[in-house]
Amino acid sequence: RVVEESESLGRAVNDPERPYTVVLGGSKVSDKLGVIQALAQKADKVIIGGGMCYTFLAAQGINVQQSLLQEEQIDKCKELLEEFGSKLVLPVDLVAAASFAADADNKIVPLTDIPEGWMSLDVGPETVKKYAEVLATAKTVFWNGPMGVFEFPAFAEGTKAVAKAISESDAFSVIGGGDSAAAVRTLGFDEATFSHIS
Repeated sequence: RVVEESESLGRAVNDPERPYTVVLGGSKVSDKLGVIQALAQKADKVIIGGGMCYTFLAAQGINVQQSLLQEEQIDKCKELLEEFGSKLVLPVDLVAAASFAADADNKIVPLTDIPEGWMSLDVGPETVKKYAEVLATAKTVFWNGPMGVFEFPAFAEGTKAVAKAISESDAFSVIGGGDSAAAVRTLGFDEATFSHIS
């Protein structure tokens, strides 16, 4: 099991078949900045969703309202955007919610139109399309972290769409991290359609 794990991760990280796409989500950008920097040097594309995308959006001057934001990381995100801007794939629309709740009022909005006092809890349908197009051409995919608050059905679409795009592609796919693995199971995907779930 451990051998298989290190081989899979080795194949995804050290000598990936290209295009090599990394999908990173989850809430905290601070946990992943080092990872983004390391992987962006090797990957062809890095798709960024989940809570951490809002710090990148803020670094581009977008008012993310009450969305999860790590202000102390904005400068670092600016640096990453300058260094790897052409590789980083960020949301183009969002699902905004009036509060952090499964039954919160919600609507799809452009990046610049999150209503005052609202927060984004998922990436929007145009973003999902954009991510799926990138994933469709990938030969190796490494995915870590959900795209939104997938525990709430109204905000699970982004994560579901990424999981679907990866499961339908013929890429060698490694799903890393408990949240992504949980998402795959919670959303009912056949684990066999992914090459490796760590």
